Amino acid sequence: MFQIHALPAERFEELRTLSEQELRARNIQVHISDGTYPCRVSLSDAPEGEQVFLLNFEHQSAASPYRSRHAIYVRALAETAQVKQGEIPVFLTKRLLSVRGFDRAGNMVDADVVDGRQVADLVERMFDQPAVDEIHLHFARPGCFAARVTRGVHQAA
Repeated sequence: MFQIHALPAERFEELRTLSEQELRARNIQVHISDGTYPCRVSLSDAPEGEQVFLLNFEHQSAASPYRSRHAIYVRALAETAQVKQGEIPVFLTKRLLSVRGFDRAGNMVDADVVDGRQVADLVERMFDQPAVDEIHLHFARPGCFAARVTRGVHQAA
């Protein structure tokens, strides 16, 4: 089993209160969604006409050569997605994904590319490796971070 984690909405609430000038000073762009902007908080595509923020986000903060940041979209009014254990949000199934397994030190120990409809099987296979501590999903074509995955809690039968 595995658990996909959304970014917490609280981390981005302040953005709604900033002026355009303040957002620009932080290198944050405001866009109006055409229905295809993937939000990392709601783990869904922002509906057409909705305001989204495009910002740089550090998704891999480990003190390793794999420390990384990239552009992400966040819906202005997003609420944190509550994803059930073992569930794949629909917005991931519609895209080609780069799947990267990291050890506890933040070093990449496995990686592959998969059609989003098959990502659950790949995640399970990666977690079969004891060295894989967490997995990062990225949208393969633009390369941007999509979500973090951890091992799920096994329920006793």
